Amino acid sequence: MSFDAMISLFKAGGWVMYPLAVLSVASVALTFERALFWIRNHGASTPRTIERITREMRRGDLSAAAAAANRDRRVYGRFAAALLDEARSGNGHVDESFALQQAEALRPMIERWATTQATIITAAPMLGILGTVTGIIRSFHLLSADQIVTDPASIAGGIAEALFTTAFGLIVALVTLFPHALFRAHTERCFARLELIAASITRPTATDQPEP
Repeated sequence: MSFDAMISLFKAGGWVMYPLAVLSVASVALTFERALFWIRNHGASTPRTIERITREMRRGDLSAAAAAANRDRRVYGRFAAALLDEARSGNGHVDESFALQQAEALRPMIERWATTQATIITAAPMLGILGTVTGIIRSFHLLSADQIVTDPASIAGGIAEALFTTAFGLIVALVTLFPHALFRAHTERCFARLELIAASITRPTATDQPEP
């Protein structure tokens, strides 16, 4: 399909195509940013790094664990470094509440743009349906006019607006949906690994300890 044909289809969709185009550009940009983030944080070396840090934590060698954590500037290295700094300032262990606090501090970075992507997935089909309604209204308005419609192309314009906006809205939603689901899976895996790191060094808080 030529560029001129794509422009013609875009214009045939009416004004709804413009907000849909903005959503499509935003979706591609957010998907690209999140893809780079997870490629960096869930690369092939990530499991080995986590295993090295947790092994040293379980052995009680906090210096070696801290050295491994400080070399890793990803999410897991930052989390482990914060726990190890707290542990070395105390008695070698960290309260669960502190580990939870550090995990929550990383949540905005880990879940960035998740709400925006979910909004695009919901809004794009709704905008497409809105374009469908406005296109059908336009067609019926022409049919109900006092003058006789002699050019079928005028009716076809409203029908094309209804069809193009619906199709484009669904495409934007689908293009956003699959990366969003993939990124949610990476998010769940990330928090599970943070729990694994925390379990290697944390201890129950005073309120969680059983009464004698």
